[in-house]
Amino acid sequence: MRLLGIAVTTVFASLLLAGCGSPPTREMDQAQGAIDAARAAGADRYATEQYDSSVKALKSAQDAVAARDYRLALNYALDSRDRAQGAAKEAASQQVTQRSGAERLLAEVAALLYSAKRQVAQAEDARLPRRTLTNARDAIAQADSALQKAGTGIQEGEYQSSQTQLSESAEKLRLAIAEIDTGLKARGVRRR
Repeated sequence: MRLLGIAVTTVFASLLLAGCGSPPTREMDQAQGAIDAARAAGADRYATEQYDSSVKALKSAQDAVAARDYRLALNYALDSRDRAQGAAKEAASQQVTQRSGAERLLAEVAALLYSAKRQVAQAEDARLPRRTLTNARDAIAQADSALQKAGTGIQEGEYQSSQTQLSESAEKLRLAIAEIDTGLKARGVRRR
């Protein structure tokens, strides 16, 4: 019985060593493929922490192969693949969230722009000072331009920069509307 146990242990140890006797090329290739897929999914922009850690893990796997520590290389390669796959999923989720936010802000700025244009028309009828109208017209022109650029940016996946542009325009439009509103109230004109 004892000899059988030793024989089984020896065979198992031989199989284990044979499995770790060569570089984990297949697993490293899978990790590289997962990293490439994650980059294509935008993980380098939307899930940078996970993406960077997957790249570092693959580099560690390559270093372990160079040191002939194939078991460690296998662990790093598997870790790299898993992290890259997680980064791709996180990037997809982040893109949906950011796109939704950018589209919502786009609609908000479009509504503010419409309101500002109506306010300017009413202010022109009420003959508000030129400076008040000039500021509002500038804000409208900038918002018009930002709306076009942001729309293009959203189509190209540039959600963060689009949101930044739109937020600035929204604030300028709010200020212009408030300034016109104040001028109209001072003249005793009711807002339409």
